[in-house]
Amino acid sequence: MRSWRDLPAPAALPGSGHLLRWSRAPLALLEEGARLGPMFRLQFGVPAVVGSCFTWNKRLLTDLDTFRSAGSFSRMVPYLSGGIILTDAPAHKPRRADLNRPFGPQAMTALRARVQAALHGEPPRGPFDALAWADRVTLRMLNAAYFSGDFDEGLLHAFLAPLRHPFPTPALPRPALFARVRRELNRLAERRLLHGGDDLLAHLARLPGGVQEARISLAAGHDTTTHTLAWTIWHLAQHPQWFTPEGLRPAVRETLRLYPPGWMGSRRLHRDVTFEGVHLPRGTLALYSPYLSARDPGLWSAPTQFRPERFEQAPPPWAYLPFGGGERVCLGMHLAHLLLDEALRTLLGAPLTACQGDPTPRPGVTLGPAGPLVVQRG
Repeated sequence: MRSWRDLPAPAALPGSGHLLRWSRAPLALLEEGARLGPMFRLQFGVPAVVGSCFTWNKRLLTDLDTFRSAGSFSRMVPYLSGGIILTDAPAHKPRRADLNRPFGPQAMTALRARVQAALHGEPPRGPFDALAWADRVTLRMLNAAYFSGDFDEGLLHAFLAPLRHPFPTPALPRPALFARVRRELNRLAERRLLHGGDDLLAHLARLPGGVQEARISLAAGHDTTTHTLAWTIWHLAQHPQWFTPEGLRPAVRETLRLYPPGWMGSRRLHRDVTFEGVHLPRGTLALYSPYLSARDPGLWSAPTQFRPERFEQAPPPWAYLPFGGGERVCLGMHLAHLLLDEALRTLLGAPLTACQGDPTPRPGVTLGPAGPLVVQRG
């Protein structure tokens, strides 16, 4: 049996280990580590191990009693610290069952008309920045889905804006802003408890802690949807054969493979574990990367190229994880697909042409394009 200390590691810097490289260029650090093998260690001041193989992904995402979320990176970000994201077994399963109802496929059918109305008059003409447009329409669609458009748009924009910046900006405390958002959420929730409603907040307000779940899932859903929408538009402008009603869903799936918003996931080990002959002690920071798994040349042909046709077949198991997997699969997965589908459909009817832009992935809380992504419509 090997110790986790025997695992290979990327080049570290004296005094800071991998912390400085992680803060500056985490994707390059991960890619260097993946070239060393399917598991490697990072020097973060605590035992930290990254796995990129599908067996690691499956173990981490299905053994919820061992791989705990409460000690994950999400705790460092006030926007995501709480609710179902940090709820572990055995409380996770029943809580998730309650939350699945308003976020399930049938519930999305009831929200579709509201989301479509929020997009009325939005299709741009001429050149436009797909990233800026995606940011604007995603905010409007989320406001419609969660609050029937009742949430103050200026406050909603101010609340979500820090998430678009690199660390440490999203992790900084903002007590005054969060207090304003909580007051507005409570006001809207009380109105729904008194008068009813069928938006997401109306359902969540009936659950203990449901208002907090609304705030956290809203924050988790904005940039993930914005960035996927912008990147999809950029690729569709360069691959017009997929810019059809039938081609949109494969194009979205391929975009999510190339640029999974949740590019890195983390757990803490609740007990000692031996994985493929490597001993991992309790407290180890266990990391998995949907970004690495979806670009593994041993699993995907031409992994860096945009090829939606690859989804004519099922993807390799536990290698396509844009929404995570297992019991903890992203709560907002169906909502994200609804928003992406409706926003992209508003652009049909006029050709798209890529003009200029920088699609280089920039990791923060989520993975997003450097931008801008200027596209011509019509």
